[in-house]
Formats: sequence, structure tokens, C-alpha cells
Amino acid sequence: MYETLDLRREGHCTWLTLNRPDALNAMNGQLVRELRQFFWELPGDTETRVVVLRGAGRAFCAGLDLKEPPSEVGASVAGGLRAQRTISELVLLMRRAPQPIIAAVHGPACGGGFALALAADVRVAGESLRMNAAFIRLGLSACDVGVSYFLPRLLGASVAAELLLTGNFIDAARAERTGLVSRVVPDAELEAAARAMAEDMLRNSPLGLRLTKECLKLALDAGSLEEVVAMEDRNQILAAQSGDFREGVAAFLEKRPAVFRDA
Repeated sequence: MYETLDLRREGHCTWLTLNRPDALNAMNGQLVRELRQFFWELPGDTETRVVVLRGAGRAFCAGLDLKEPPSEVGASVAGGLRAQRTISELVLLMRRAPQPIIAAVHGPACGGGFALALAADVRVAGESLRMNAAFIRLGLSACDVGVSYFLPRLLGASVAAELLLTGNFIDAARAERTGLVSRVVPDAELEAAARAMAEDMLRNSPLGLRLTKECLKLALDAGSLEEVVAMEDRNQILAAQSGDFREGVAAFLEKRPAVFRDA
């Protein structure tokens, strides 16, 4: 179905692998189109409850493929903007997807690859991780594909400004120290760490996962505590009407694992 992506489903978890290892999974036109198709269709995929995003080979994603960029880049102002939006809308599609997305990041995650990792809900890293906002090193602004939105919210204004204004790399140890990634493991253990995190999420009800991701996303930009509490109240009342809530309570009282059916 895809030429540059590899999909594998394990139960209700879908493993999405960027599959251009010889190019360090750099984003050419085909990869961008296929990522857009995957994330556009993801909300309708009710069998997938969690997505793990990773890269094949030695890298997560080296950013835009400068040897094979999307065809309209540089053609004209209008064509360039269309190509730019084709790429930048990827992070919007990721944030709109109801399923939590775990980025399992190793090796280079530069430019657009950095943006994909930041747009995920959770990041786990291999020790080889090296991230940077590569755009500024090419004579462009470092603020691209949502990184200037995500970085200050994840790291604070000062560290975000440092990374954006210099284009310097952040390694795995500092990424963990600053909270950019949830945990760092040896590269050989990265798949197992991502799988364990996905399994922890999948223990919970599908509706609970969806409502939690939605509320967290909206709470980032909420104007007041009152707005956030109103969203939380609405979500709890919705979830309390579900069969999964009744199953969760019964399982707790009976001291057994819950069996959720998204109903």
C-alpha cells in the first residue's frame, strides 16, 4: 500500500515506520504524501488505539530530502506555499488524531523529523538521539512545521530560544533532563520500551484515551482554569455513561483486569 512507510499492527497498536533507511528517512515528496494519507485516515481507524512512530535504519528522520524535495518547493511563491503547507499540515493531522502517538526516536531527528517527534504525544529515545531545528542552518527561519509552538511549551522559552536561534543539537541525555523525552534507553531496547508504553496505554479504555488526548491538547491553549475544568467535567460525564466505565468499576471491585470494548 505504501512505498516509503512500513505498517505493522499488533493488536490495537499500529507501528508506523518511516522506511527510507538509505536516505536516513529524509522526507521526499512520496514520504510526505504517504504520511498525510496515513494520518488523514487514522481517525476512522477504530481498530488502532495507539500509534508508535519510528524510523528504519540508523535514524528517525533527517528532515526534508534536499536531493528530492516536494516538486513545488522553490517553483514560485504560490507553489512554495502549497508545498510548505503539505508538509506543515502533517503536525496538525497528528494532533487532531484521536489516538495517542508515541515517537520512538533514535539517531538524527532533524528539521521536519524534529517536528514529527515534537508533534507526538510522548517521546521515548534511544541513546543515539540527536535533535535539532535544522532549518536555520540552511538560511531559513528555525520556526517551521510547528516547532516554535511545541518547543516553548515542552521546554520553556529560554531553552526553546537557544535551540531555535542556534540550530544546535540536543542529545539524549539533555533531552531527558529537560523533559523533551520521557525516558532514554539503549538503542537496542527502544522498541521494547515503546511497546511497554503502548501496552500501558492500551490497558485503559479507548474512550478514556481519546478524551484524555483531546483534553490535554486543548488545555495547552486554554485561557483559564475554568475552561479546563469545564472540559474535564464534560469528558467525565460522557465517559461515565459508557459500558467501559461500568466494566472498569466492576474489574476494580473484583480485582481482575478490565476488558474494555469501546462501548
